[in-house]
Amino acid sequence: MPKTPANNVSASQNRHNRNMDALNTFDGSGPEGWLSPEELEFVRHKVPILYVDVVPVRLDERGRTEAVGLVLCMNGGSLHRSLVSGRVLFHETVRDAIARHIGKELGQMALPRFPPGIVPFTVGEYFPTPGEGLFDPRQHAVSLGYIIPMSGDCTPNSDAVGFSWFTPEEAGAPDLQAEMSEGQAVILRRALACLSCGR
Repeated sequence: MPKTPANNVSASQNRHNRNMDALNTFDGSGPEGWLSPEELEFVRHKVPILYVDVVPVRLDERGRTEAVGLVLCMNGGSLHRSLVSGRVLFHETVRDAIARHIGKELGQMALPRFPPGIVPFTVGEYFPTPGEGLFDPRQHAVSLGYIIPMSGDCTPNSDAVGFSWFTPEEAGAPDLQAEMSEGQAVILRRALACLSCGR
């Protein structure tokens, strides 16, 4: 787990806040189990928050990774890239949370192909204290990472302004990862390492 030096907190915090704010982390009005901004703020100071991070991929006919997908978001006048990401709601299965966030970010025609078992390829641990792991100034969060093949058309919805496919080599470029929050860039690098091992 990479650590964030204290003197890099400001830039890292700004990138992370831009990324997470663009994902509309407040639930607003919705089904039972959703939280108001005030309730979410209270809970964040009491218990860890569970997230899912989804790395969308395209596979060729042999099951090899052809492309990795990233969402393009706008916040505060700046563009940045992100994984499909969001919280798991109360009384929601991890599989349902993944499906909900894919549908919200990429549309109902993305047609994700779920594996038989929902086992994450990595776990990201975020702490509100710099130097304790991945850094999130708002909360202690645990992120379950999944690589999910898409067989349909991915059309950005919600707060996303675009969606692009990149070759694994392009996705591994430092310049591209610099457009992401530090934590999600770490998750992406782990996904690329996992995908390269499966070739």
